[in-house]
Amino acid sequence: METEKKTSFRRPSDPPAKSELNAQKETYEWIQSLITALMVIVFIFLFVVRVIDVSGSSMNPNLWNGDKMLVSGLFYKPKAGDVVIFKKPSYSTEKALVKRVIATEGQVINIDFDQGIVYIDGQPVEEDYIAELTKTKEDFIGPKTVPEGCVFVMGDNRNASTDSRDSRIGMVDTRYIVGKAMMVIYPLSELRIID
Repeated sequence: METEKKTSFRRPSDPPAKSELNAQKETYEWIQSLITALMVIVFIFLFVVRVIDVSGSSMNPNLWNGDKMLVSGLFYKPKAGDVVIFKKPSYSTEKALVKRVIATEGQVINIDFDQGIVYIDGQPVEEDYIAELTKTKEDFIGPKTVPEGCVFVMGDNRNASTDSRDSRIGMVDTRYIVGKAMMVIYPLSELRIID
């Protein structure tokens, strides 16, 4: 005796099967997670960190032309020794400048160009990060007191840097500082924290 095979057909008006509902739900949740992740990444790159290129040789031997840096300005307050990125409206360049903070508000800076020594509040600054001693004067006449809300910056490649010694840059208002350079991320062979 032959048994009849029962075939179940679903009419178009029938509700979708549970497995189809689960697949749709999983797809929806995956898309929602992807959109959330993209929003977080956009927020981070707008408000927390930026990728900025080094342009020029003023920060040699610590940063080189073409290096890409992660820069963060979130809750940042500049302090001496930090490498910062800033824009200076009075200086004719569209690019952000990269320099090291040498003195902060209220500090007195002076430079002995004969000896190549930088003094802060009458004390010589230990500068193991510079390419060579500071011999180029630009139009700096010291001593100078750093005004409130400003910093005095210089490049590590002292004799090939346009910085606060030049009146076109002068003291940098901290409101123009984009942030602190945190690390070099490119080239990958140079991946490191910036100090």
